[in-house]
Amino acid sequence: MMPPSSRPRLMMTADAVGGVWVFASSLARMLARDGYHVHLVVLGPEPSREELEPLRAAERIEVEITDLALEWLDPEGTDLDRALDRLAAIERRVLPDVIHLNSFREAGGPWSAPVLLTAHSCVWSWWRACRGGAPSERRWAIYRDHAAAGLAAATAWVAPTQALREEIRSIYAPPNPGAVVWNGIEAIAPSDKQPLILAAGRLWDEAKNVAVLADAARHLDWPVRIAGPVHSADGSTRQFATSRAEMPGALSRTDLIAQMRCAAIFAAPARYEPFGLAVLEAAAAGCALLLSDIPSFRELWSGAAWLVDPDDPAAVRASLERLCRDLGLRRALQHAARERACRYSLARTAQAYRNAYDAVRSARAGAQPLKDRPAHAEASA
Repeated sequence: MMPPSSRPRLMMTADAVGGVWVFASSLARMLARDGYHVHLVVLGPEPSREELEPLRAAERIEVEITDLALEWLDPEGTDLDRALDRLAAIERRVLPDVIHLNSFREAGGPWSAPVLLTAHSCVWSWWRACRGGAPSERRWAIYRDHAAAGLAAATAWVAPTQALREEIRSIYAPPNPGAVVWNGIEAIAPSDKQPLILAAGRLWDEAKNVAVLADAARHLDWPVRIAGPVHSADGSTRQFATSRAEMPGALSRTDLIAQMRCAAIFAAPARYEPFGLAVLEAAAAGCALLLSDIPSFRELWSGAAWLVDPDDPAAVRASLERLCRDLGLRRALQHAARERACRYSLARTAQAYRNAYDAVRSARAGAQPLKDRPAHAEASA
């Protein structure tokens, strides 16, 4: 443990709408254990009591909840000036050594400390994957301009996969190439498996492509359970045709991991998934993975999962039928997934970010971008 006088102060933003909360809260706890003081600023909808409890109990973590809008829910930037003023005031009060932003546009604020930006996803890359081309409405052009300005203003930026990094570079043309830092989780203890196909995600998000699983459930002998919220933060919802799939709604992370420990198969036929923390958790819990054949999943899970065209419902159904029927194949994929999940540990991710924080502090003086290295190289440096 580092002495109190040398413990760095970190100001980190987060939101509780999706996987960013799991990423930020888990990373904050790991950094605090290593001696960091972490001031976590929450934008968007308020986290649940269960989501906040581990942070409230942790030493050296302070949580500040705001009513500031998330950039994808405020693409015109109507709340941006207020957000920058509020965040600047928080920085003056907290006096952090490093700012870690988990969104784009706020990086353009009047920061005194160096800024590391993590690009978890973006509307334009989502649009490319789900609908093709680019959004035509002016509000998304404003969103793009704000995101590009944030990337240009940040001291350095990272993405959780090479696939997303290349998309960000293609769309926003940031002045430095960025780096890759894989996300990570803590170990999950295995359990006895049951004949169950599990899926999880935002059911309202067409990127998750859960409709193909809802349709496949009508033809499968095994039960299909699809967990996740039906209503989005902006009030939109998504309806599904009659299906045999069980849809229990949004589960707490504890309950979802309990489901993963029981499920024999985890399916994620997503059209867009920049990383997929739920997939990693399912792999660590010993599920055989059926994933869409998209760049990010190929990068992370090639050789440790069954990859299938997400836009071919017959292929998805046939692949699930084969995995349900073939015990040997299923067990081989379960073992391969658990082995691969060890590569994406929270300890390794935290070490990579500690290295990144050191780099941006040094870069502030030397004006050098964060070196273009993947997480495993950063973690071993």
